[in-house]
Amino acid sequence: MPDDLQSILGHHFSDPGLLLAALVHRSYSADNPDAVDNERLEFLGDAVLQLVVTEYLFVNHGDLREGEMAKVRAGCVNRSVLADLAGAISVGVQVVMSPGEEASGGRAKESILADAMEAILAAVYLDGGLGAARAVIHRHWADLIDSKAEDPGRRDFKTRLQERIAPDGLRPEYVVTGTGPDHDRKFSAVVLVDGREVGRGAGRSKKAAEQAAAQTALEG
Repeated sequence: MPDDLQSILGHHFSDPGLLLAALVHRSYSADNPDAVDNERLEFLGDAVLQLVVTEYLFVNHGDLREGEMAKVRAGCVNRSVLADLAGAISVGVQVVMSPGEEASGGRAKESILADAMEAILAAVYLDGGLGAARAVIHRHWADLIDSKAEDPGRRDFKTRLQERIAPDGLRPEYVVTGTGPDHDRKFSAVVLVDGREVGRGAGRSKKAAEQAAAQTALEG
């Protein structure tokens, strides 16, 4: 039973079977007809996440207009964000998948991580109701939502850096390293332009570290 995952999530399941069901990838169910994959849970989890993020924006960011809230929400519930969070809390090592999928790098695939994260949110919702799901989402998404809500029309740092140097025919290159155990992984990134270091950053995921490095480069 993935007890560590429950602690990191901030929800301990009354029905642990729900969490286990959320971690079954379709490649496993294809080889094991009695097993049920997490795709239905993923569908529900997407709706729960959308609702809670929308509610959070409505309650806590009354200065945002409808279009601005939509932009912020889209930036907080997309596949990349879900996969980054799943990677940061080591969901990949818990997913039950076929040997073939695992051999092809399935535990690090963005689509599998994102789908599993949505399924986990659905499992929390079914186990503890909307209040439990809200608590988990607030715990793991609130900082991101607040950050994006500060300036919803602003492009991310990586995009802005690329746009700045594109007229010179240059592209940024990111070198990322990770340290620490799987359940508490930390990443450092260096961004190079034309072979020269222009920024460094750190974060709980590879993409967060890259964003921090791009921000440093822009401010330098």
